[in-house]
Amino acid sequence: MTSTPNPQLLKGVLSLLLLRLVAERESYGYELVQRLRATGLSEITDGTVYPALARLEREGRVSARLVASRSGPARKYYRPTEEGYGALAEGARDWLSLAGLVTPVLSRPVPAEPAPPAEES
Repeated sequence: MTSTPNPQLLKGVLSLLLLRLVAERESYGYELVQRLRATGLSEITDGTVYPALARLEREGRVSARLVASRSGPARKYYRPTEEGYGALAEGARDWLSLAGLVTPVLSRPVPAEPAPPAEES
Protein backbone atom coordinates (compact mmCIF):
# COMPACT_ATOMS: atom_id res chain seq x y z
CA MET A 1 0.00 0.00 0.00
CA THR A 2 1.42 3.39 -1.00
CA SER A 3 0.71 6.30 1.28
CA THR A 4 0.37 9.86 0.08
CA PRO A 5 3.43 11.85 1.10
CA ASN A 6 3.04 15.04 3.09
CA PRO A 7 2.81 17.89 0.53
CA GLN A 8 5.32 19.99 2.46
CA LEU A 9 7.87 17.17 2.51
CA LEU A 10 7.32 16.56 -1.20
CA LYS A 11 7.67 20.27 -1.99
CA GLY A 12 11.10 20.23 -0.38
CA VAL A 13 12.37 17.41 -2.56
CA LEU A 14 10.38 17.81 -5.80
CA SER A 15 12.96 19.97 -7.57
CA LEU A 16 15.63 17.42 -6.72
CA LEU A 17 13.49 14.57 -8.06
CA LEU A 18 12.78 16.48 -11.27
CA LEU A 19 16.46 17.26 -11.78
CA ARG A 20 17.28 13.58 -11.27
CA LEU A 21 14.66 12.42 -13.76
CA VAL A 22 15.69 14.87 -16.50
CA ALA A 23 19.34 13.96 -15.90
CA GLU A 24 18.39 10.37 -16.70
CA ARG A 25 16.35 11.27 -19.80
CA GLU A 26 15.27 14.52 -21.42
CA SER A 27 11.52 14.67 -20.73
CA TYR A 28 8.43 16.83 -21.11
CA GLY A 29 6.14 17.82 -18.24
CA TYR A 30 3.40 15.22 -18.54
CA GLU A 31 5.98 12.47 -18.98
CA LEU A 32 7.63 13.62 -15.74
CA VAL A 33 4.28 13.46 -13.94
CA GLN A 34 3.87 9.87 -15.17
CA ARG A 35 7.41 8.93 -14.16
CA LEU A 36 6.90 10.36 -10.68
CA ARG A 37 3.62 8.46 -10.35
CA ALA A 38 5.43 5.29 -11.40
CA THR A 39 7.80 5.74 -8.43
CA GLY A 40 4.82 5.61 -6.06
CA LEU A 41 3.94 9.31 -5.91
CA SER A 42 0.46 8.52 -7.19
CA GLU A 43 -1.08 11.78 -6.03
CA ILE A 44 1.38 14.06 -7.86
CA THR A 45 -0.38 16.47 -10.22
CA ASP A 46 0.43 18.62 -13.22
CA GLY A 47 -0.34 21.61 -11.01
CA THR A 48 2.60 20.64 -8.80
CA VAL A 49 5.11 19.62 -11.46
CA TYR A 50 4.73 22.42 -14.03
CA PRO A 51 5.35 25.29 -11.57
CA ALA A 52 8.40 23.44 -10.23
CA LEU A 53 9.75 23.04 -13.79
CA ALA A 54 9.14 26.74 -14.47
CA ARG A 55 11.01 27.63 -11.27
CA LEU A 56 13.94 25.37 -12.22
CA GLU A 57 14.04 27.04 -15.63
CA ARG A 58 13.99 30.55 -14.10
CA GLU A 59 16.80 29.52 -11.74
CA GLY A 60 18.88 28.33 -14.70
CA ARG A 61 18.90 24.72 -13.50
CA VAL A 62 17.10 23.30 -16.54
CA SER A 63 16.90 24.34 -20.14
CA ALA A 64 13.92 23.63 -22.36
CA ARG A 65 13.30 23.15 -26.04
CA LEU A 66 10.10 22.71 -28.05
CA VAL A 67 9.74 19.52 -30.05
CA ALA A 68 6.94 18.96 -32.55
CA SER A 69 4.50 16.24 -31.55
CA ARG A 70 2.51 13.97 -33.86
CA SER A 71 -0.35 13.84 -31.36
CA GLY A 72 -0.94 17.51 -30.57
CA PRO A 73 0.90 20.72 -29.81
CA ALA A 74 4.68 20.87 -29.51
CA ARG A 75 6.10 19.50 -26.28
CA LYS A 76 8.56 21.34 -24.07
CA TYR A 77 11.44 19.00 -23.23
CA TYR A 78 13.64 19.70 -20.22
CA ARG A 79 17.25 18.82 -19.49
CA PRO A 80 19.62 19.93 -16.73
CA THR A 81 22.07 22.74 -17.29
CA GLU A 82 25.58 22.65 -15.85
CA GLU A 83 24.22 24.50 -12.83
CA GLY A 84 21.41 21.93 -12.62
CA TYR A 85 23.87 19.04 -12.49
CA GLY A 86 25.73 20.82 -9.69
CA ALA A 87 22.49 21.44 -7.79
CA LEU A 88 21.52 17.78 -8.27
CA ALA A 89 24.85 16.51 -6.93
CA GLU A 90 24.77 18.84 -3.93
CA GLY A 91 21.08 18.28 -3.24
CA ALA A 92 21.37 14.50 -3.43
CA ARG A 93 24.36 14.55 -1.10
CA ASP A 94 22.50 16.78 1.39
CA TRP A 95 19.28 14.76 1.19
CA LEU A 96 21.05 11.42 1.70
CA SER A 97 23.02 12.84 4.61
CA LEU A 98 19.87 14.16 6.27
CA ALA A 99 17.97 10.92 5.60
CA GLY A 100 20.83 8.97 7.16
CA LEU A 101 20.50 11.01 10.35
CA VAL A 102 16.72 11.11 10.51
CA THR A 103 15.83 7.55 9.44
CA PRO A 104 17.29 5.77 12.51
CA VAL A 105 15.38 8.09 14.84
CA LEU A 106 12.06 7.85 13.01
CA SER A 107 12.42 4.08 12.51
CA ARG A 108 12.37 3.33 16.24
CA PRO A 109 9.04 2.03 17.59
CA VAL A 110 6.86 4.79 19.05
CA PRO A 111 6.31 4.19 22.77
CA ALA A 112 2.80 4.24 24.21
CA GLU A 113 3.88 7.13 26.44
CA PRO A 114 7.06 9.08 27.07
CA ALA A 115 9.58 7.83 29.61
CA PRO A 116 9.99 9.90 32.74
CA PRO A 117 12.66 12.58 32.62
CA ALA A 118 16.25 11.52 33.21
CA GLU A 119 17.42 12.30 36.71
CA GLU A 120 19.78 15.20 37.02
CA SER A 121 23.27 14.42 38.21
